[in-house]
Amino acid sequence: MSNLEITPVKTKRELMEFISFAWDVYAENPNWVPPLVSMMKEMFDRQKNPFWEHSEYHNLVARRDGKVVGRISAIVNDNHNRTHNDRVGFFGFFEVLEDYEAAEALFDAASEWLRTREMRAIRGPVHPSVNDEYGLLVDGFDSPPVVMMPYNPPYYVDFIERYGFAKAMNLWAYHLDTSIFGGEKVDKLPAKLVRVAEAARKRYNYVVRSFNLRDWDAEVERFKKVYNSAWEKNWGAVAMTDHEIHHLADGMRQIMDPELVLLVEKEGEVVGVSLTLPDVCQALLRAYPRPTTWEPWTLLKFLWHLKIRPCVDGIRVLILGVLEPYRGRGVDALLYYETAMAALPKGYKNAEMSWILETNDPMNRAIEFLGGEVYKTYRIYEKPL
Repeated sequence: MSNLEITPVKTKRELMEFISFAWDVYAENPNWVPPLVSMMKEMFDRQKNPFWEHSEYHNLVARRDGKVVGRISAIVNDNHNRTHNDRVGFFGFFEVLEDYEAAEALFDAASEWLRTREMRAIRGPVHPSVNDEYGLLVDGFDSPPVVMMPYNPPYYVDFIERYGFAKAMNLWAYHLDTSIFGGEKVDKLPAKLVRVAEAARKRYNYVVRSFNLRDWDAEVERFKKVYNSAWEKNWGAVAMTDHEIHHLADGMRQIMDPELVLLVEKEGEVVGVSLTLPDVCQALLRAYPRPTTWEPWTLLKFLWHLKIRPCVDGIRVLILGVLEPYRGRGVDALLYYETAMAALPKGYKNAEMSWILETNDPMNRAIEFLGGEVYKTYRIYEKPL
């Protein structure tokens, strides 16, 4: 019987082993989109990632006869526990070969570390929070993930449930073929959507505009106000700190199209926002980052496929939020309408709208009305400690 050992990650070399192991898991999987190694290093840098200003992690690897066969992070998110008045710990960045014994040992070690922090349950996967990549893919393995969405092998579902985790919540990703709206002409939008959007614009004197890059810091602040307010009552939601939201926005700046980031104003106050990103995973997959490749070369290939010979024909509608007093007053319809009018003439053929809580009936009905169909399901699991 080969020797299995679980060890904490302590050195820079061990962190690189932790990060690089994912390439072993997905070596033969054409749908996995590898991350930039520099971004993964920054993720775990307590000086650069503001999430760790209020949270802590404990990275672990499983070794069989000295070779890494699995990894996991145990995470305590103090802001989550303050917000929800509970004692939930989290796991994330879970990767393992088809080796249940290693998976079980990793979950055991992560659970034990969380118990020492007086956590009463373990939930995940999160990478590392609800505001980042979130959930385990349980259905829809036959296509790559879109920007800022996770991916994993199907056998993770069996391993996690076999360990005793149960479903806490499903998250849905919807697919839209934009040809149903007339493609670049945008002349086949649902008549009801157009009617409601235009009626709301006239009745409430809404003004819709795109994100102003020249007023970056103030625009991020306006966006933050709506984002944190609109999602505060959602299951599992945790408001981002000022430092977190500016860090996230700065990271998106290089890939966002400001014409696809919309704000709805009434009398100068921002009452609704939407954020749609080009699916840069399509370009990243072609550049295919590797731990052994000089990263500037990877970035050049990425920019080539993104800008010079663009291959991106998809978008992700990532955020659509409305301040509570303005819900039911056509702001959401106006954002859907204006997003279509801005995005489709650019030639995008596919759109993902994600992720949506399975319990968010109004949002799910709205997307289904637009013609969206659930094509991927993600799941958050939980287990008592």
